[in-house]
Amino acid sequence: MRVHRRCEAYRTDDIPADISVEITQADIERERGCSIDAYGQEDRISGDSSDNALEELAVYRKIAERMPSFDTILMHGSCIAADGEGYLFTAKSGTGKSTHTRLWREMLGERAVIVNDDKPLIRITETGVTAFGTPWDGKHRLSTNCAVPLKAICILERAEKNVIRRVSPVEAYPLLLQQIYRPQDPASMSRTLTLIDRLIGRVDLWRLGCNMEPEAAQISYHTMRGNEERT
Repeated sequence: MRVHRRCEAYRTDDIPADISVEITQADIERERGCSIDAYGQEDRISGDSSDNALEELAVYRKIAERMPSFDTILMHGSCIAADGEGYLFTAKSGTGKSTHTRLWREMLGERAVIVNDDKPLIRITETGVTAFGTPWDGKHRLSTNCAVPLKAICILERAEKNVIRRVSPVEAYPLLLQQIYRPQDPASMSRTLTLIDRLIGRVDLWRLGCNMEPEAAQISYHTMRGNEERT
């Protein structure tokens, strides 16, 4: 099946599964009118609406619903690792997250690895925050089966001039909530809100206005790595 091919690079037969999911035709039909990208909202899907494509979405939705019990959330964003540390860029679709992380890869070469270009899983514990690659990695199909410590989250927006600044947890919270999968189960949703509170207290938070030129990557990389604001 197509979903099995998508997950092939992440398959292991050596470790017992923590959860299992089962997809029915009813699950597939439910996905026909909405998308996991909606993060709890009922948006119409675009692109491939075949049963195979909808099955892939249904599988990841069921995984996402279960993740809060593992201290993990699904976040909409492009996550890149540079020198072993993760940086996650999040924004509304079409803002340029993938373009910006591509600029990082062009600038850093082999020092940069895409963890996941669309829907990484983020685990938040008392000891730190970890970003995980997943097979659900956007239209460019960019991901790596890896886990990296997440150093920073950057909220991306288009601007004529490249400007990056720190943001407070209060400012970041509503913006991040829009980009995090919101479970339908009330208990899981409550747990998700708790995890967001933990997340914004454990990683650096930034807001970047950028014009998608190479300079934007230089400013964001050097600032977030060195913890100084630059324009």
